[in-house]
Amino acid sequence: MTETSADVTWLTQEAYDRLKAELDHLAGVGRTEIAKKIEAAREEGDLRENGGYHAAKEEQGKQEARIRQLTQLLERATVGERPADDGVVEQGMVVKAEVAGEPMTFLLGSREVSDDSLDVYSEKSPLGAAIVGLKVGDSSEYTAPTGKQVPVKILDAKPYNG
Repeated sequence: MTETSADVTWLTQEAYDRLKAELDHLAGVGRTEIAKKIEAAREEGDLRENGGYHAAKEEQGKQEARIRQLTQLLERATVGERPADDGVVEQGMVVKAEVAGEPMTFLLGSREVSDDSLDVYSEKSPLGAAIVGLKVGDSSEYTAPTGKQVPVKILDAKPYNG
């Protein structure tokens, strides 16, 4: 089942499990490993000119940011089956559309679900918000950051199988 609320991210069970495993690793073993790197670098002496210490601290900051991102994502995620193959555009659908006269194929949803073979647009993006709920053959438009109105026609919408 798919949620379309602005605060909910749809994930497949496989994507949820993968992201949960990444979070568990980063919050457990990952934190221990980075703490050891920082401690080892600290023992090298003067911290003002200690490149290893600063690199480890920067890595720690990135890791903590990823932990926060994953925690928030998983707390708000709706885990479920793929959307129905009914041609209605919603999260978790691969959409083929004509955007400003150009054909595009993309996943509507979270980058965390995609396998990098597709471009991903959030349902919260101007394009995504303009097409959620449309069916094959429907048209809409959205306002680009430049202020220009961009026409969109839905050519196909199938559940993502990645």
